[in-house]
Order: sequence, then structure tokens, then C-alpha cells
Amino acid sequence: MANVMQRFFGHLHTINKHKRMVMKHCFRLGLYKRGLLHDLSKYSPSEFFVGVKYFRGDVSPNNVQREVEGVASAWMHHKGRNKHHYEYWIDYKKDAECELAGMKMPQEYVLEMFCDRVAASKVYNKEKYTQKDPLAYYKRGEGKYLMHPETVELLEKLLYMLAEEGEDVTFSYIRRDLLGKKE
Repeated sequence: MANVMQRFFGHLHTINKHKRMVMKHCFRLGLYKRGLLHDLSKYSPSEFFVGVKYFRGDVSPNNVQREVEGVASAWMHHKGRNKHHYEYWIDYKKDAECELAGMKMPQEYVLEMFCDRVAASKVYNKEKYTQKDPLAYYKRGEGKYLMHPETVELLEKLLYMLAEEGEDVTFSYIRRDLLGKKE
């Protein structure tokens, strides 16, 4: 029973830590609503209890469930309810029957996705985290993403900027140049 309780509290701690970190990053950009609403579905029974069952602490429980069961039911639930995931924006092409394409994401969700990737890298890499980790994670899936070209362009620009120039420069750029906020 202790193992179940350890997984329960371990998973709860991980999602709380991740949510707080994304909230901090979103607030830093002035995206208060996005920060507050980020990943609330992770607390729903269909996501939370699967997360507890497959919690390991060093990898997403969704990846573990997918490995064990062949599908990640919690992820299917999650991506359909959270607009900061590019998978939410996949639809059929307008003029092509049965051909899927990534739709252009509104900027606020791309920025939340950026914050999400930075926070996830920090949570999973812990003290080994470097500003290059979010880009490295993204690049491992390169060529497999079904994203709109403009979404790719913005996300990659931010990930490369973070990797090369750091968090302060990247967050300042987003606030000033993308969101038009004064420093």
C-alpha cells in the first residue's frame, strides 16, 4: 500500500510543481489567465489516477502507459482539453479528404506551450537542467510534429533563443516584441 501512496503523492507533487512553474513563467509574460488555467485537467480522475498508476518520477506517466498498454488514455483526454498542445489543433485539411494538418495556433497558446516545455524540462531534468534542454527535447521529435508552419516558426525561434541567449533575454523578447508590454 505504501507504494500506491508514494506514487499518489509523488504524482501529485510532480504535477503541482509543474503547474506552479508554468504559472510562474506565464505570469512573467503577463499571461495570467493561461497560467491559472494551465493543465487543470491533470486533476480530473481520468488523468490523475492513470498518472498515479504509472508514476515513476523521471518520465511522464503518459509515456509509461503508452509503453505498457499501447495507448495513453490520460494523454488522449489531456490533449483534447488543453489548447497549449499542438495536438489539440490538428484537423482535416480544408480541401483534402482524410488528410490531417496542423492548424495555426493563436500566439497565447504557443507562448503557453513554450512555458510548458521549459517547465517540463526543469521538472524532469531537476538539477541537471540547462537552458538547452527544451530545444533538445523538441529536436528529438523533429520531423514528426504535425504543426502549422507559423506555429513551428515561433516555437523554434523561442526555443533556439532560450538555448543560445537564456531565459531573461527570451522572456524579455516575448514581453516586449510579441506581447507589446513594457519592461
